[in-house]
Amino acid sequence: MFYRGIHWPMFDMFKPTRFADGGDGREMAAKRQRLADQGSSFYGTSPGSSYVYNTSPYGYVSQPPPFPVVRLRGLPFDCTEADVAEFFHGLDIVDVLFVHKGGKFSGEAFCVLSYPLQVDFALQKNRQNMGRRYVEVFRSKRQEYYKAIANEVSDARGGGSPRRSISRAKSYDEGKDSAEHTGVLRLRGLPFSAGKDEIIDFFKDFVLSEDSIHITMNLEGRPTGEAYVEFESAEDSKAAMAKDRMTLGSRYIELFPSSPSEMEEAVSRGQ
Repeated sequence: MFYRGIHWPMFDMFKPTRFADGGDGREMAAKRQRLADQGSSFYGTSPGSSYVYNTSPYGYVSQPPPFPVVRLRGLPFDCTEADVAEFFHGLDIVDVLFVHKGGKFSGEAFCVLSYPLQVDFALQKNRQNMGRRYVEVFRSKRQEYYKAIANEVSDARGGGSPRRSISRAKSYDEGKDSAEHTGVLRLRGLPFSAGKDEIIDFFKDFVLSEDSIHITMNLEGRPTGEAYVEFESAEDSKAAMAKDRMTLGSRYIELFPSSPSEMEEAVSRGQ
């Protein structure tokens, strides 16, 4: 459930803040496009949350606050952004960046929070379980987060060794070429803040309307990072697969042939 209409003082601080290790909120948002919209909490607190936030803007009077990012290690290999959001339930998450090595998920991720004081609450989750895995949570730095972004974007554009690129391509393309097209594609890896306009622009070579785009939500009304797009024909959806692993903002988007029934089931789960 979105908590629209609630004004959080932390966002007044977050937008203009210069952090101790350099950069600011707007610089980060330009790279990852995950800032909450309308000045309210994207992952607002929900009833029953055990966290109590001190959102006072005077927490760092004598020096700039540190950039609010933590690093996670030991994540399940089927982990999603929604799982990380649930793990940090009650915290305001701006971005989740999964780290890949050799074209495969490494079990590590960076999580950017909306306010530096929330890092302390995130660290309280150190060695707590996500599913059957216990997850380690560490302090991190803006430079480490930006370096991880650069590596992910480089890999998505075919950077790195030929062996790495071939391994990644085989992993992603397995079964895609032989899959039957029905005119529906599933998108994975969308920024949480991505809207229908951004998806229409991503497929700007095709005729799409807002009604043909379905961004899936979880049971709490939060974006899952996935969406389904209905094209005018199976031929169009097959041609649109040329956009597989291209970037939307700084995120590379994976495309999969889907079907109307799969789309309806995924959309209905979030209702």
